[in-house]
Amino acid sequence: MGEVTRFHAGQKAPNDGEYREVGENAAVHSAIEHPAHVYLNKGEKFPENSNEDRAWVLQRRKQR
Repeated sequence: MGEVTRFHAGQKAPNDGEYREVGENAAVHSAIEHPAHVYLNKGEKFPENSNEDRAWVLQRRKQR
């Protein structure tokens, strides 16, 4: 079993960080133009998505 990377409203954040909203299937052609962003601390609950077919994912920092 792998690590859970997609979260839905009401679930608890596994780690501190910035999370962004993505489409459920995350296909390139279904990208969200202006995704919602939220900063959560470990244990805080995810807010409602703007669409029921969306999920929250951890926004990874860009490598330098």
